[in-house]
Amino acid sequence: MRPADWNCLSEDVQLTLSREALRRAAETLAEHAEILAKEMEGGSLLDRGGPDALRLFAAVVRTTNRDAFGEVGHA
Repeated sequence: MRPADWNCLSEDVQLTLSREALRRAAETLAEHAEILAKEMEGGSLLDRGGPDALRLFAAVVRTTNRDAFGEVGHA
């Protein structure tokens, strides 16, 4: 999508698309934190107390995302 195309969208559509992009980005961060935690537990990465911290981070990202933006299509 070109910037000019974006500007042709209504503000509601722009907001919906932006929220969905942020939701997906937050979920990606949380998934990566979970993967890193598993790798640490499996011994592939040096564990310095990270798995629990990463899981906490993943939970915070998911909770913050859910509370701040809600699900797309639900007012």
